[in-house]
Amino acid sequence: MKKYWRLLQPDINAVENIRGELECNHATATILANRKIISKDAARRFLKPSLNNMRPPCSIKNMDAAVKRIYSAITDHEKILIFGDYDVDGITATAILFEFLHYTGADVSYYIPHRTKEGYGLHTKHITDYAMPNGINLIITVDCGSSSNNAVKTAQYSGIDVIVTDHHEISDKPPPAVAVLNPKCSDFHILAGVGVAFCLLICLRKHMRDNHFWQNRPEPNLKNLCDLVALGTVADMVPLVDENRVLVKTGLEMINTGDRCGIKTLIEYSGTKNNSVDEEDIAFRLAPRLNAAGRIDHASAAVELLTTNNLKTAKQLAQSLSSMNIKRHNIEQEIMEDIFEYLNNNQYLLKNSSLVLSDNKLGNMWHEGVLGIVASRMVKKYFRPVVLVAIKEGVGKGSARSIPGFNIYKGLMSCSDLLETFGGHSMAAGLKIKAENMDAFQKNFENAVQKMTSPDNFVQTISVDYELDFDDISEDLINELEALKPFGTGNDEPLFMAKNVRVIDSKIVGKNHRRMLLKQPDSRMGNSFNAICFNVDTNKNQQENFNQIIFKLRWNHWNGGKTAQIIVEHIL
Repeated sequence: MKKYWRLLQPDINAVENIRGELECNHATATILANRKIISKDAARRFLKPSLNNMRPPCSIKNMDAAVKRIYSAITDHEKILIFGDYDVDGITATAILFEFLHYTGADVSYYIPHRTKEGYGLHTKHITDYAMPNGINLIITVDCGSSSNNAVKTAQYSGIDVIVTDHHEISDKPPPAVAVLNPKCSDFHILAGVGVAFCLLICLRKHMRDNHFWQNRPEPNLKNLCDLVALGTVADMVPLVDENRVLVKTGLEMINTGDRCGIKTLIEYSGTKNNSVDEEDIAFRLAPRLNAAGRIDHASAAVELLTTNNLKTAKQLAQSLSSMNIKRHNIEQEIMEDIFEYLNNNQYLLKNSSLVLSDNKLGNMWHEGVLGIVASRMVKKYFRPVVLVAIKEGVGKGSARSIPGFNIYKGLMSCSDLLETFGGHSMAAGLKIKAENMDAFQKNFENAVQKMTSPDNFVQTISVDYELDFDDISEDLINELEALKPFGTGNDEPLFMAKNVRVIDSKIVGKNHRRMLLKQPDSRMGNSFNAICFNVDTNKNQQENFNQIIFKLRWNHWNGGKTAQIIVEHIL
């Protein structure tokens, strides 16, 4: 897939204003302007996010009804069931709600469905086979429930109230719950499921304060839950702006200074450095281990890890999750190789605007628990919407992932007559389909993608923030870049461009990473910098001179010290 790049050109006056107000590097001011942060107040809120800057979550639709019903359940000692999803977002949302309600003395328990045996979301069987026999009075869903109309109706008829907290797309007819809290219906539309649950707790705590509930016990500090909120928010890849930026920034501070037994143990088993965990560590080290529980076995193990205070239990669980993660990775690799071989033999499929594949056509059975990860990797490689389906006994369960510019939920909606169920949001979704409908679905989905996109949507463009000569790289600049964290969706790590770069020294480290010493021959100061380029083709002769490179700039921490390091992303 050919990639194009463009150097962003923000308003010069805006850049100079920010630079003057903040007394920062010109590159930093340019990056802020590129992100439409052009006022002094906006820049300061961005650079120093605080929980005090969050908008009042009471403005989320139906919040008042949800808070009053939960408070009633607590004070009347009703049985409360938290029903969560099996990914990190759902796991962490379950954990914070359970921890808070347990602290209040509520009669609370949680239920996480088995990914492969029960599937996504609240179903009628969960009401009839679990909630009713266990005398549940109130169900609170987290990170699911927006499309669980039949289940909510069954609960309603059975005398069980339901509160839905979710962030996935909501149908025209929401479930008949006591309250449906979904940021899609408010100004908080970017929140992850755990963010919605956290907002609920902010409002619930205040309601309990207003009713003098905390007279006989200390009022809980919700900041202590932000470590879990950060895990779920980063893992779910929602935009790291506004409230999400505040929650993740605060959560990372809690992870690095807090004493939550499960997280500290998970950090240890993941090989992450203590006290220096960042959003990248969450995304690539911690979250995959938590997700592995639901993909390979049962997600309840991850909830138990995050809520336990027993070090021995935490170590056993963290070790188990790490083993599951290795197994998950191996399964994922097998499916990827299966798909690559199939596409190599059926290259006409790559002429389509989408890729829809099922295991019954490839010959090997797929593990449905890892299809979302594989689909994401396929999107990254081929840059088009991908749907992967594992079929068993005539019924397929699949995961769909998209590219910017195509709302995959709307794409599935246009094919809903061929689907048993589906749900999700613009970039990711899940579905259930009969095997006999796969061919028609593949055709109709491809037509939907073509109708809802333009050729420009399939051109992958790399946005470069700033042309940076090596002479202008300094400690102050890198420290200012650190202040722009956390990076992620909606706040990408800044990309720089440099011209006429020469390799002074290099060697291959690991299997296929090239470590280099780089300099610009026409540099006034003659500065050289350590650099790394990941996943190079070691069978090819390595270039010694680059006309242009696109790179990231970070501190490389080693043996208590730090040095500037260039991470080469693209060679032009």
